[in-house]
Amino acid sequence: MRAIIILMLTFFLIDNISAQENKDVVYNEENDDIHTLFGNNKIVHGGYGSLNFAYSEINDLNAASLGGRSVWIIGHWFACGIAGTGFINDMNYISSEDQYMKLTGGYGGLLLEPIILPSFPIHISLPVVVGGGGIAYVTSHGISDVYEPPTYIDDATSFIIVEPGAEIELNFLKHVRIAIGITYRFTSEIILHDVITAYPLNGWTGTAALKFGKF
Repeated sequence: MRAIIILMLTFFLIDNISAQENKDVVYNEENDDIHTLFGNNKIVHGGYGSLNFAYSEINDLNAASLGGRSVWIIGHWFACGIAGTGFINDMNYISSEDQYMKLTGGYGGLLLEPIILPSFPIHISLPVVVGGGGIAYVTSHGISDVYEPPTYIDDATSFIIVEPGAEIELNFLKHVRIAIGITYRFTSEIILHDVITAYPLNGWTGTAALKFGKF
């Protein structure tokens, strides 16, 4: 009888030890990943392309801009990519030189865009473009209603630009967003013809954009 009791106790101890080892294996497998202060939630990735329209003043004249973005979205709340913009201002008559002139050019670079409360139907994004571009002083010696007079590039130069902004975004459809906002252009000094200010691009810009992608 004593032998039977000893045998039963032995089996009981072996079974408990085995069960504890199995629990330790499961626990270790579940805790193989490195834990962080902000949890281990999987980061979702997306992206979008956009068509951007803008109005501003360039060299104190009305100007229109057209641009685009190609952007990677990380975790819904931060985006980075590239942006590009082309611009042109109104033709202006320079009486001292008896000719018409306008400024045209473009710029582009790296885009960084924090997105605040992206899951809300209406939310805010804060895009910043850092890059460079070029601007040209274009002249024409006559304006005609019958034909388009020839234009000439009298001077051109390059510049560095930083353009921070703020946009109100509307989740119009699942894969479509509409954004309305403002930006401010800061450029390096632009040395062109003497009738051009040193910073003709600096100033506020009103923007509108259509964004298509996975947000």
